[in-house]
Amino acid sequence: MQSITFDNAGITMAGNLHLPDDFAEDGSYPAIVSVHPGGGVKEQTAGLYAAELAREGFVVLAFDASHQGESGGEPRHLEDPASRVADIRSAVDHLSTLGYVDADRIGVLGICAGAGYAVDATVTDRRIKAVGTVSPIDIGAAYRLGWDGTEPVATQLATLEAVARQRTAEAKGAEAAIVPYVPETVDETTVPDMAEAHDYYRTPRAQHARADNRMLFTSIASIYAYDAFHQVETLLTQPLLMVAGSKAGSLWQAERLLPRVSSPKELAVVDGAGHVSLYDVPEYVDQVTAHLTPFFTRYLGR
Repeated sequence: MQSITFDNAGITMAGNLHLPDDFAEDGSYPAIVSVHPGGGVKEQTAGLYAAELAREGFVVLAFDASHQGESGGEPRHLEDPASRVADIRSAVDHLSTLGYVDADRIGVLGICAGAGYAVDATVTDRRIKAVGTVSPIDIGAAYRLGWDGTEPVATQLATLEAVARQRTAEAKGAEAAIVPYVPETVDETTVPDMAEAHDYYRTPRAQHARADNRMLFTSIASIYAYDAFHQVETLLTQPLLMVAGSKAGSLWQAERLLPRVSSPKELAVVDGAGHVSLYDVPEYVDQVTAHLTPFFTRYLGR
């Protein structure tokens, strides 16, 4: 693995480049961009899958989103969907400059919110030849409609009112409000996916010093207006793989996306897994990789 930096419209991006075991500088390899979940960093699940796919013969770039982790960009803790999609395009830019990468064989892998961003980038970037996703969600739908897709409009509007008040307060000099992506504490009322997300991000299981899993509260306005799957019916012609857990509260998002896509597509459901289980639980990671490897091999080669 190589620690690298690359440019994203003036922002210095930090990444880890995972190389095949038999890597040769004069070779020609297919490459994949690995996109982390909201609030994650490259050293967590995006890096885990990057390492798995590198062992299968791919060059894989896992990176920190702009405004987050080791990457540059101000303000910090910004979760802006347009920026997250631009990050992916800049990662593809970088891979296409590497002499050992075949620029005609680049794919993208996204996890959780990173999956939605990966699909969005693929819709309008013809350099991306295939898109794989793990526990996919559209972050816009997840915040507007809630984790289970049932949030009433009245609650959505109340949240936007709160965001508006906070923007006004900050314009007048108040401190920026920072909120967690996942619950700070859990109890018996916490939905299972969120309880496991807390365990993943907030305990030694996957906790990382640069992943405090928080975002600017005012990011929610941009997130609410976002549709990661806009225009998939007409512009997504590249093949799509979605891998989701049978017990994931987010499964509805993949199930709703599937019939909208007319390109080669597959939804692989991992029995017994929740949303976050697919991030790092070995028995599930093995099953996910068993779907990702033939998918990317089929469409990118090795």
